[in-house]
Amino acid sequence: MSTIVRPAWQGKPKPVALALKALAVVLALALVLFPFLIVFSTSVSDSESITEAGGFVLWPDSFTLDAYTQVFEGGVVTRAVVVSTLVTVVGTAISLTATVLAAYALSRRGALFQRPLLTFVLVTFLFTPGMIPLYLTVKELGLLDSYWALVLPTAFSVFNMIVVRGFMMGIPQELIDSAKIDGAGEFRILWHISLPLSRAVVAVVGLFYAVSYWNAFFNALIYLNDSTKWPLQLVLRTYVLQGSALVDSGGDQAAPPAQSVQMAVVLIAIVPILLAYPLVQRHLTKGVLTGAVKG
Repeated sequence: MSTIVRPAWQGKPKPVALALKALAVVLALALVLFPFLIVFSTSVSDSESITEAGGFVLWPDSFTLDAYTQVFEGGVVTRAVVVSTLVTVVGTAISLTATVLAAYALSRRGALFQRPLLTFVLVTFLFTPGMIPLYLTVKELGLLDSYWALVLPTAFSVFNMIVVRGFMMGIPQELIDSAKIDGAGEFRILWHISLPLSRAVVAVVGLFYAVSYWNAFFNALIYLNDSTKWPLQLVLRTYVLQGSALVDSGGDQAAPPAQSVQMAVVLIAIVPILLAYPLVQRHLTKGVLTGAVKG
């Protein structure tokens, strides 16, 4: 009997290979968690611990939440968190709606003007407008110093649309034809067939949009002159680069160390997105790779 020789990548890993993989995972995890540990430890440390550690604390000797208390008592940071949350929620909803509608329309073979419209969209992906024309457009639309300036200029991503379109093109045409025979219209087909079957890619693209809106600061920097409308990332950037005071000590009450406040704001800016990733982790590979390959 002939022995089937399998390629090396299909064979059972040797103990040495498993040990090396485990070591690599542990090292990668340590490299990721070490900065978070420093950020968290510094944010809950008092001034004496920070001074002894030289600015950044690896493990706090004393635990205090004064920095978080000061941050959430109101003022710049609290208002910026609300602004970032609203922009992220509203912007993600608008972007997902526009992306899904465009992807569905451009994924239907034989639709009216499907090819010319797809070509037009792809051209905008290859040739993007410059910063000055985009600023002039926002200004002419009266969006300066408006929250809509943080949403509308980046409300549609051609790349995300291509990914969703590629996924929707993989839906069996027989399902669409059966629905049409039963009298279903395009919106009903989209809502009851295409969207349920495409929830993986929609979840991943929604995460991409949410991360983009939450982390964005450049649009706010060039479109918003009123600092009371700044999102959290721009407030954090201003504080880190310029060292501006974000909180008021409140009379005779001792203010927390500047490093503690800074690290507390950094943690507040990072945690929401970190919590969002596990929600769509199981859809990540299926949604992006399938849509990209079929697109």
